[in-house]
Amino acid sequence: MNYKNKIIDWLKDYAMKSNVRGFVVGVSGGIDSAVTSTLCALTGLPVVAVGLPIPTGFEAKVLQSRSDLQLDWLKEKYPNVTTEVISLDEVYDVFSEVVGSTDLGYANMKARIRMTALYAIAARENSLVVGTGNKVEDFGIGFFTKYGDGGVDISPIADLMKTEVFELAQELEIPQEIQDAPPTDGLWGDGRTDEDQINATYAELEWAMTYNKEERLLPRQEEVIKIYEKLHAANKHKMIPIPVCKLK
Repeated sequence: MNYKNKIIDWLKDYAMKSNVRGFVVGVSGGIDSAVTSTLCALTGLPVVAVGLPIPTGFEAKVLQSRSDLQLDWLKEKYPNVTTEVISLDEVYDVFSEVVGSTDLGYANMKARIRMTALYAIAARENSLVVGTGNKVEDFGIGFFTKYGDGGVDISPIADLMKTEVFELAQELEIPQEIQDAPPTDGLWGDGRTDEDQINATYAELEWAMTYNKEERLLPRQEEVIKIYEKLHAANKHKMIPIPVCKLK
């Protein structure tokens, strides 16, 4: 199936029905945001691609370098794309000093500050904030920040497995450096990858989401199933509607 054209058509149709100018996309330097921003650019509608660095260690510098690469590539290739780089390190520093938290809380704080910035830009541009999550992250293990990178208007690649995102990246001719980089959420500043955090590869997680429960499992497969089920259960609150106390 030609996912590229289907997603592009869906984006254009949704923007038209929503009566907006175009799209705002945060570009992190990772494969998901690179593919998403390119698909938005291919609609021909106005796109604001935004780098939102919060410098914390070597990892952030590497990600920012790849983000700049993607932003420059988009701007050169698509005349409907404008780019912005907005450093949020001072905002993060002040906020984290005023509101104490845990290591996880501080990591999620970065994603939530970025979400706030994207919505401010979207209001200015009368545009939609576009999510960059894939199916494994958004509906498998909930590997995103609630009201952070999970706070979006639309999610064009959320029905694609991670391997399908990489295939689409090849088709879109995303810069090779971004295609080759190990996936990371970039929230910790210590160089940890997604695989380091999850203890499983995306290919393994995709298998866990679709495996036949009657098949005989190898020891590693049993381990992956346990990892998947534990993460899915722990993060289910991100993937379902907010609980409401029904009174009527």
